[in-house]
Formats: sequence, structure tokens, C-alpha cells
Amino acid sequence: MAVKALLDQAKEGFVVKAPQEVQSQVFRHIQEQQESGVVFGLTEEDKAPDFTLTGPLGEQVNLYRELAKGPVILTFYRGSWCPFCNIQLRAYQQMLPDIVKLGGRLIAVSLQSPDNSLSHKEKEELTFQVLSDPNGRVAESYRILYELPDYLQDAYNNFGLDLTEFNQTDRWILPLTATFIIDQEGNIRRAYVNPDFMKRMEPQEIIDQLIKIQTTHER
Repeated sequence: MAVKALLDQAKEGFVVKAPQEVQSQVFRHIQEQQESGVVFGLTEEDKAPDFTLTGPLGEQVNLYRELAKGPVILTFYRGSWCPFCNIQLRAYQQMLPDIVKLGGRLIAVSLQSPDNSLSHKEKEELTFQVLSDPNGRVAESYRILYELPDYLQDAYNNFGLDLTEFNQTDRWILPLTATFIIDQEGNIRRAYVNPDFMKRMEPQEIIDQLIKIQTTHER
């Protein structure tokens, strides 16, 4: 089943189960970002900013050192508390053997603490890199970091989720849904950035882009 179908099912569940007030706040914020006129995220014309982030066991992972080994699929997700993120990451995990076969490497980044990333990695049995981006420094360099308005903070608090505590930061911030496919020269070959967190890049598109990169590299 395509990721879109699974995400649509999750959205239907959210609409059925979530209180009407919470739904209104969530969909209001998505609409405000879509209509803001702001161009979110880096594009295919940009170089990928380098970074070094910490993995759940304290390991240091550097983007350009990973790129020396092959193209990187860099995906930013909201956190292990987000069911839409979990659908995406599980789908990418299933596609991981094909990604590796094409020389690719998958890195997932969130603002959550390393402890929460470790729990997430173990629970979902993720075998790719799951890194923590304290205070959203890297997300900001990719132009996808945003501050949650007060009304949305209230909505999350009503669900019992305090992002400042979960992410161990003093700001209510999150990254937009974003996946960047980066070639070994550090060029962004495909950028998917969407204010609607209920939508994600399909795994097949990742495979298609890796094939294009491989074909270009072999010429």
C-alpha cells in the first residue's frame, strides 16, 4: 500500500477521534502556513548545508562524511509522538534494502531528545540513522523550522504533549515535513517540503531519484 493511502487512513482516524476544537486548531495552522506566501525549505538549486548531529547512543554523524559513501536521503520528522511520522519512517524502513542497493544512505532528523530518539528507534525497529537536532539548528539551516502559535501550543497541551519537555528545549518549535535527496557533491537533487504534515514523499520517488543519480554518476 502506498504511503499516501496509509496517511489518508490516519487522517480519517484523526478526524473521527480528535476533539473538534483540536482539529480546527491543527487545520487552521496548516492553512495559515500554506497561505502565508513564505517559501519554505531549500530547493533543487541549493547546496545541502553540512552538519554534525548526535545519534541516540552518542555517536557523531556528519552529513558530508556520509555523502562520501553515497547519496543521502535526509528526512525531517516531527517526533515519535506523531503517527504520520511513524507511518513514513516504517515505510522508509521497508524500502531501506532497495535504498542501500542503490548506494543510498537514509538519515532521519527530529528535534526530540536523544533518549526519545533511542526509544523510537528501538520501538519501530529502525536500522537507519535517527539523529537529534537540539533547538532545531539544522532544521533552521534547511529553512523548515517554525514556531508554534499559542493556540496550537494549547492544542498540543490538551493532548498531554509539552514539546519543550519532549524536545528538552525552551521553545515551541517543530520542523516542517521535509525530505531532501542529496547527491555525493552535496547538491539537493529533490526537495519535498510541505506545511501539511499529513503528507510525505513516497518511497518510490526516493528510489526513482537514486536511480537517476546513479545513472548520472556512471556517465
